Amino acid sequence: MAEKTIKEKYEKTLEQLSDPELISDWEKLQKLTLEKEYYESLLEKEKEIAEIKDEIEENRSILAGGDEPELNLLAEEELKTLAEKQSLLEKELEALVEKGAPEAQKQTEEESGSKGKNVIVEIRAGTGGDEASLFAGDLFRMYSKYAALKGWRQKTLDSSPTELGGFKEVVFELKGENAFHLMKWEAGVHRVQRIPQTEKAGRIHTSTATVAVLLKPSSAEVKIRTDEIKVDTYKASGPGGQYVNKRETAVRITHLPTGIVVNSQSERNLAQNKANAMSILEAKVLEKKQTEEMGKLSEKRKNQIGGAERSEKIRTYNFPQDRITDHRTKKSWHHLEEIMAGNLDPVIGHLQKSLE
Repeated sequence: MAEKTIKEKYEKTLEQLSDPELISDWEKLQKLTLEKEYYESLLEKEKEIAEIKDEIEENRSILAGGDEPELNLLAEEELKTLAEKQSLLEKELEALVEKGAPEAQKQTEEESGSKGKNVIVEIRAGTGGDEASLFAGDLFRMYSKYAALKGWRQKTLDSSPTELGGFKEVVFELKGENAFHLMKWEAGVHRVQRIPQTEKAGRIHTSTATVAVLLKPSSAEVKIRTDEIKVDTYKASGPGGQYVNKRETAVRITHLPTGIVVNSQSERNLAQNKANAMSILEAKVLEKKQTEEMGKLSEKRKNQIGGAERSEKIRTYNFPQDRITDHRTKKSWHHLEEIMAGNLDPVIGHLQKSLE
């Protein structure tokens, strides 16, 4: 598929997504959103390959000069590495093209039993005011870095940022192999002990943030009809509550049968925000359905996030002592900064061995 053709199809999809009437056609919106993500992934691979080719040409120019032996040697080694990278990227691009249309990809994934791969994570600031919001932001960045190390794709579905750089709430989706299987261990109340940026007396404060981990359902698991939802639009707001968009692009969806309410304002496009909100809603409806089937209505979520109180915790991040403790297994680790930088494998791996 030529790059020009990909760009043309991508731009056509964006144009269709900008249609205000699309918000009333959920199936078409879902299809166009899948197409948008597909073309974005193709264009990203094309961009990476083009950058590699430019680097290869630069190194060939160095070799053509032939004046400095040491520099030539480095250029030759770099050329070998770049050639390997180019070959790998071209194979990845070819594989993406072979998968074909997003609808075909979706069907293949469901038939192969990989529907449990994707996960929606919801982080909320708990007890502790501004410091709790900052900690929620730290957790979001920790999981983002962990996802990058795992090669997962990440998409923010909704967020409520604060003026200090934290979040009152942030909801995001992770797509990739074993995403739910690994992230499910993060559900619960996380507690932090440290000296806040705003603390002038140097006192250690304790704050909390809650993490809920929801399995993203396949289209066969949850069917939400248009007559079951109430859609409201409003102006997106930024830190401090000020409006950041003159048009009403933020979306609030109420699921009438269950009373579940979800929001999304992360995109500047009304249709895209509706698609994001529907993804969150589907995950929450599936969760409710599962808990009802188990005869434990609301217990699963209650067990996950509790009431965001200090006493209901699964993990403590103690910065003064450079220690993280998981209270389910009573295990502690040091090098807290490394863990916050996404090195979660030792923690999650221990939980898998101990609790599975």
